[in-house]
Amino acid sequence: MAEAARILIAEDDAALRVALSEILEAEGYSVVAAGDGAEALLILEADGADLVISDVQMRPVDGLRLLERIRADHAEIPVVLMTAYGSIAQAVEAMQRGAVDYLAKPFEAPELLEMVSRYLPEGRSGEIIAADPKTADLLGLAARLAASDLTVMISGESGTGKEVFARYLHEHSERADAPFVAINCAAIPENMLEAMLFGYERGAFTGATASHAGKFEQAQGGTLLLDEISEMGQPLQAKLLRVLQEREVERLGGRRLVDLDVRVIATTNRDLRQEVDAGRFREDLFYRLNVLPLMLPALRERPGDILPLATKSLRRQGEGAIAELTPAAAAALEAYHWPGNVRELENLVARAQVLAAGRPVDVEHLLFECAPARVVSVALEEETGTDAAIAEPAAVSLEEDLKAREREIIFEALRSGGGSREAAASRLGISPRTLRHKLARLREEGAEIPGEIARSA
Repeated sequence: MAEAARILIAEDDAALRVALSEILEAEGYSVVAAGDGAEALLILEADGADLVISDVQMRPVDGLRLLERIRADHAEIPVVLMTAYGSIAQAVEAMQRGAVDYLAKPFEAPELLEMVSRYLPEGRSGEIIAADPKTADLLGLAARLAASDLTVMISGESGTGKEVFARYLHEHSERADAPFVAINCAAIPENMLEAMLFGYERGAFTGATASHAGKFEQAQGGTLLLDEISEMGQPLQAKLLRVLQEREVERLGGRRLVDLDVRVIATTNRDLRQEVDAGRFREDLFYRLNVLPLMLPALRERPGDILPLATKSLRRQGEGAIAELTPAAAAALEAYHWPGNVRELENLVARAQVLAAGRPVDVEHLLFECAPARVVSVALEEETGTDAAIAEPAAVSLEEDLKAREREIIFEALRSGGGSREAAASRLGISPRTLRHKLARLREEGAEIPGEIARSA
């Protein structure tokens, strides 16, 4: 078995440091944490790391100074910086100093994992679950597309696995031994995206103290993934079109054209044809990207994948503990409509594994974001053999029990995180906004929130 990728986290907020470590460890990474930049440097000197994720605001050695030392002494290690309050200025400075990417606080667990997977792709299993006939047909089509060198457009709802399929295309192509480089067009401000894509020369703009290769150059010989391409503004769309047509790129502030040998894969969670009709996306760029289209169906449209995906996730999370579903839990998973698709399923399973505490996962451990009554009734029918309509009183009782259990888990997560909503949300695998809504609902229902939590929430 390959050794797990080692990630170093530098964060002075103890609760957030623990939450980040737990999220990454649950995904199978080896994690070591430091309370500031100085401690992180000592760890690097002693044991090294495959990736560093650091906060910017730390004392006595902050994230930018840590980045400078890593670039000088460990240039091969990619560094991702976490910037407070989505500060564009901090993000720009971090990228100019050599950070490979940045995360703007607050961010959710899936954002963190997606970021890590870009720079440590071996941390995620490349296996695609294709138990449903629709997915099996899609995988067969992907295998044929991988043999080509033409541009692929992968579309589908958020969380359906577009980046997983993009990696599959790369890994099964003749470019598999070359770089796979990904850039999220939705997560990067427009004024930074151009420089990150095309690169820049020293002095190209204020703060550009050194030349920097863009994502196209970094992907030479390999594959470039333009994630969520529909979020790119039209001025940049025009520049991208020229690069794709001419197969060459010119850095910002530069005069030399660089010939490109890069396969491009783009993804979108929107209907790009509708975006073109609405005037938000260039038609000529649409046709340049949509050479080989690959449409991923939502998880609810491929129900045969639900239980195999859940089982795979349970085994990954379990690490030797009991990792199985009761018949009632399996029926509940199959009955749910999965608005968040595979990503939501993985988050739910991770929470359920914690709640089950080594026991088989049952219905009471499944904290759905917006579970319809059908989930409860189908689970009851599966477990008891009774008709759902007859079992209505029991269903109400079960629903109340689930609410009580959810309340206990939320309060415990807040206590463990020292009252921090962000840390609690990360621990639970939900967004801070969702957590706020749940706390507001609990107050409306008359729940007694412990004093220390009430003050922080």
